Amino acid sequence: MKNLLKEFREFAVKGNVIDLAVGVIIGAAFNTIVTSLVNDIISPLISLVTGKLDFSNRFIAVSSHHYNTIAEAKSAGVATVNYGLFINNAINFVIVAFVIFLFVREINKMKRKAPPPESNTKLCPFCQTMISNKASRCPNCTSQLGESVT
Repeated sequence: MKNLLKEFREFAVKGNVIDLAVGVIIGAAFNTIVTSLVNDIISPLISLVTGKLDFSNRFIAVSSHHYNTIAEAKSAGVATVNYGLFINNAINFVIVAFVIFLFVREINKMKRKAPPPESNTKLCPFCQTMISNKASRCPNCTSQLGESVT
């Protein structure tokens, strides 16, 4: 049990838990923005293109009566299949997934580092000073350098 607690403490201290918490909080805030984008901008534009079709109020009432809105059906206690809300949520998901993809892509680009430039110096095996790769003799200790020295 002690090992388990020690292992958990190491996990939490390494920043994994904190990173996860920050990610969840930012994700929740981002979800609000995306939901607004879908409900307030994209859905009305789709509605305009499709002839005033409003996805948010598209539903099937599981009843023989007709209801004009989801709220009206719910207040009557009728179960509804809210496929319009599902379409809005699917659009919402695609937008969030795409933005996360772009974000991770940019982070991965930042993580990739260019290979370090090739060094034009080497270490003298005798006096341990840095000298030119082209040197055949060390200018510091005047030792003769062979071809195999790197």
